[in-house]
Amino acid sequence: MKKFMDKDFLLETETAKHLFHDYAESMPLVDYHCHISPREIYENRRFNDLVEVWLGGQQPDGSYFGDHYKWRVMRSAGVSESYITGNQPPMERLRKFSEALELAIGNPMYHWCNLELRKFFGYEGYLSPATVDEVWELTGEKLRNDPNLTVRGLIEQSNVAFIGTTDDPIDTLEWHEKIAADETIKFQVCPSFRPDKALNIAKPGFAAYMEKLAASVGSEKLSTVAEVCDALTKRLEFFTAHGCRASDHGLDYIPFRPVSSEAADAALQKALSGAPVTLEEAEGYQTAVLLHLGREYHRLNVVMQLHYSCLRGVNEGMNARLGPDTGFDMIAQNTCGGDIARLLSALDAQGECPKTILYSLNPADNQQLDTMLGCFQSDEIPGKIQHGSAWWFNDTKSGMEEQMKSLANLGLLGTFVGMLTDSRSFLSYARHDYFRRILCNLIGTWVENGEYPNDEAALRKIVEGVCYRNAARYFNL
Repeated sequence: MKKFMDKDFLLETETAKHLFHDYAESMPLVDYHCHISPREIYENRRFNDLVEVWLGGQQPDGSYFGDHYKWRVMRSAGVSESYITGNQPPMERLRKFSEALELAIGNPMYHWCNLELRKFFGYEGYLSPATVDEVWELTGEKLRNDPNLTVRGLIEQSNVAFIGTTDDPIDTLEWHEKIAADETIKFQVCPSFRPDKALNIAKPGFAAYMEKLAASVGSEKLSTVAEVCDALTKRLEFFTAHGCRASDHGLDYIPFRPVSSEAADAALQKALSGAPVTLEEAEGYQTAVLLHLGREYHRLNVVMQLHYSCLRGVNEGMNARLGPDTGFDMIAQNTCGGDIARLLSALDAQGECPKTILYSLNPADNQQLDTMLGCFQSDEIPGKIQHGSAWWFNDTKSGMEEQMKSLANLGLLGTFVGMLTDSRSFLSYARHDYFRRILCNLIGTWVENGEYPNDEAALRKIVEGVCYRNAARYFNL
């Protein structure tokens, strides 16, 4: 029997061990999509205890912030919400989490948590109801006193070269400006452009947001789609002046319904008046804005990331109580693959298709995406169109393996830009270690099965490329 989570964790062959320990393990990290706070990076926040890092809870503004992966584990174990997002004593919240985690065999959360305890706190055991007091004392003491366990310390010891945060177009980027001016910060932190609120014409709050977008560019109002697009361009140019490398779109699905400018304007004006818009009207407006943004991303060398196929907030009562991103989302089934291809084709026809990363929350879309990639590649850069790393509910051992196998079968694994955290936690960099072990084990198995030659130079190029070099090239680092 193998020891739990030893240095060769998940590495089943000698080739896998060699590739991980000699190449993958030491490569810098490019966390090109995450949800961590630039303010907390600049202020170099220090956490008081492990619960503050892992579970979070209600914030001073009344919203809830934390790792909803962990919240879902606790809810599945029947834990009272008062211990999940409520105000029970932190130690008791951790105890309840340890009781739930003990049941999470086969869940990546079990591995992630214990990898974080080993990587950042040097704890060689594992979290359980029997060890929770020991873990609480050890982690609390280190978080409060260890100079390497501030926010910046966690990032630096994780060997992070680049962080792409997620930022609204109306953001002032003041914390990014402060980070850039601070010479003591050795890693690069840049904003990513997240214009979802300007696209979600049929969702509550759209008209109020458009007033804020107008104000951000010094206008009284935005009455036409051309004015909306002009405002988004100005904000995108402001972002690129602050180092923006990527955009990010988190849409329910990707539409493609070209309409006349008059029809798009009519839909916009209808929404701004507070009237409901039809599905067709919403998609016409969204298509006009997406096409404009795609062209601007190409012009400004900004990567376009498209995330889709999520049903959000399906427990309407709990979502109303706690707000979005609190663990009440699920995989959707959409048939928009053809529309994504039509969007890319329309941009490509004019030579204006940007570098694009596609993520579907539905793993059934893996092969469709991987065949789509090959339709729009170019000599502009290897792997110009990417199938993004296994996302959200797919961010598991089997989910990562299936995403990479599909990409290898139908595309080129060797041009893949690799892992990202997509996380709200500064401890989540351990997930890169998890991904790299799975990658090296997959490749090592193919080599030892005689499916790929034991070519040292080629294997090193592939492993180092997927772990770091491909992303560094793709995002112009």
